[in-house]
Amino acid sequence: VHVSSLEDENGLTSTPDLGQGMVRTTGNPLDISIDGEGWLAIQTADGTKGYTRRGDLHIDALGQMTNGVGQKIMGQGGPISLPPFVNIEIGGDGTVSIQPAGQGATTRVVVDRLKLAIPDKRTLTRGDDGVLRLPRGAIADPDAKVKVQTNTLEGSNVNAVGEMLKMIDLARQFEAQVKLMDSAKENSNELASILKMN
Repeated sequence: VHVSSLEDENGLTSTPDLGQGMVRTTGNPLDISIDGEGWLAIQTADGTKGYTRRGDLHIDALGQMTNGVGQKIMGQGGPISLPPFVNIEIGGDGTVSIQPAGQGATTRVVVDRLKLAIPDKRTLTRGDDGVLRLPRGAIADPDAKVKVQTNTLEGSNVNAVGEMLKMIDLARQFEAQVKLMDSAKENSNELASILKMN
């Protein structure tokens, strides 16, 4: 999540830019990207609930669905846990279905559904772990309007060229301010010299 800086009456603050990043095709059935607005509910290592758009899903040794950094993916009733399976499919609405181990290729069982939500952006705060959370542990309700694309991953929403240009512009502004301060100091020294002569 890209973080942009804004200046308010108390000084400089930062706010997350929640725009969508570029989506690329991976061909991995466990890779998903949120199609438009929405967030995937997760449980972090300390047990707190949060929201992310990270969609590189995995199944760990215990059958729990996690993302690439080990955060548990939430279903409709808690973290998603899967029985042994041959293959897995995630539908556009977040439905997780599997072909159970030992069953024929035509057998499909719906195990759970990803908890997809649209929390109020104005109340989301970004933690040090990159996870967005609602205040005081509040939890957003699932929203059926949120859809996912499978076999795809969403990349960063940071425009590297744009950010580099902003950084160059800020560096130039800083240099100009330093020159102004140096000039003011020189003027002050010259004025002090003139006053000493009188």
